[in-house]
Amino acid sequence: MRVVPRHFLVVPLVAMIAGCAVGPDFKSPDAPAAQRYNQVPVAARTVSSKGLDGAAQQIVAGQVQDDWWALFGSDKLNALVAEGLAHSPNLDQLKATLRQAQENYNAQYGSTVFPQVDGSLSASRNRISAATSGTGGSYIYNLYNASVNVSYTLDIFGGNRRELESSAAQVDSQQFQLEAARLTLAGNIVTAAITEASLRKQVEVTKQLVDLQQSQLDILQKQFKLGAVSQADVSTQQTQVATIKASLPDLNKSLAQARTQLAVLLGRTPDNGTPELSLEDLQLPTNLPVSLPSELVRARPDIQASEALVHAATAQVGVATANLYPKITLTGSLGLASQSFKTVSFGNDGLWSIGAGLAQPLFHGGSLRAQKRAAEAGLDASLAQYRQVVLNAFKNVSDSLQALDQDALALQARVDAADAAKRSLDFTQARFKLGGTSFASLLISQLQYQQTQLNMWTASATRLTDTAALFQSVGGPLKADGAVANAASAPAAGG
Repeated sequence: MRVVPRHFLVVPLVAMIAGCAVGPDFKSPDAPAAQRYNQVPVAARTVSSKGLDGAAQQIVAGQVQDDWWALFGSDKLNALVAEGLAHSPNLDQLKATLRQAQENYNAQYGSTVFPQVDGSLSASRNRISAATSGTGGSYIYNLYNASVNVSYTLDIFGGNRRELESSAAQVDSQQFQLEAARLTLAGNIVTAAITEASLRKQVEVTKQLVDLQQSQLDILQKQFKLGAVSQADVSTQQTQVATIKASLPDLNKSLAQARTQLAVLLGRTPDNGTPELSLEDLQLPTNLPVSLPSELVRARPDIQASEALVHAATAQVGVATANLYPKITLTGSLGLASQSFKTVSFGNDGLWSIGAGLAQPLFHGGSLRAQKRAAEAGLDASLAQYRQVVLNAFKNVSDSLQALDQDALALQARVDAADAAKRSLDFTQARFKLGGTSFASLLISQLQYQQTQLNMWTASATRLTDTAALFQSVGGPLKADGAVANAASAPAAGG
């Protein structure tokens, strides 16, 4: 048996000594120079007030924990978020898209880094006529052929490596998009749960207000019959009752929509309903970790996903540049051809070949340089998109910080108003017991107090939702359970 020519073994070695890659090397965009999120610094500590969710909140340096919703201290809320993260069809879609991108990368890695080796077998039965054979007679014979063919394109200018680099960056972007979607979903679930609890409380208190207004109307109607009040007084009260009642349908509609939204976020159909969360089940987080602006670009997955797209676009410039240069392809084959399997041998029937080809673009009507300019424009577009994503992220944090500062002031004012209404109600009740005021006046005091309670509950819920918005805006990535989490940096294991 003849030994395989040693020239055939040079192919992998040549691949290892390929030159450097043309085109720009990726560099992470510079972090913003901003030192704070607001033009006017926000107070490091909010005001406090009495009652539910009235504690002062303080801004501390640091990164919020991944499961930031646990800071609200509610097992029910934790269960809702866990259910949503486990059953969201949107997350399942993104996980599948990530796996698809990973396998496309693996396929490209295998076809780019390693030589392509293909085997072939063939068998045929042939007849040669007398005129063709030159022997004066025709004959029939069998032909058996077995061969292995190898081809490899030398990546001298790095076009293949840049293409692989771009594909890897696309995988990274898909990974970060999945983490951003998980973070957004968690924030939406927390917000929807708080909103549902707030609306349920508003419906409850509004119904109490309707009852009080109706009682006031009943008294006025009796007084009107006795001639103690005018028809205008009765009509005014009827308007008050109708106005309060008119707010109930909108509240009930919003409550139903909030429940439906929460069910969908949990991966349920609306008919299955959702667990009810009470505002009293939640505690207001008092420490609010906020990272520096320069650190936010490394904490938010949506910014990292956009940066990965910049990386992919940078690599595509290298691909377009490499297409302007020559391509060298090496080929080799080793095989056997015989008229009988019984007599086959490498000595008599062995075949082999080694070849090399060079392709140099000469004239393509300017298309290759236009493709390079298009790739450069694509890079500029991805950089602009990255800057916009960063600006939006800063806006999210800035808006949340300002909202929390104002929320604390609003709640403090609502609490003060509720305290004043409670003192007025207590005074009116004491006078009523002594006969110093009418029952109508007592109902008015009760009505005012209930209205301040409604306003206070609403302010409390707003403070909770804005706290969740801050955590979401500064939160880091949530690790995707069961999804492909390590891939673009790892080569394919096999073909």
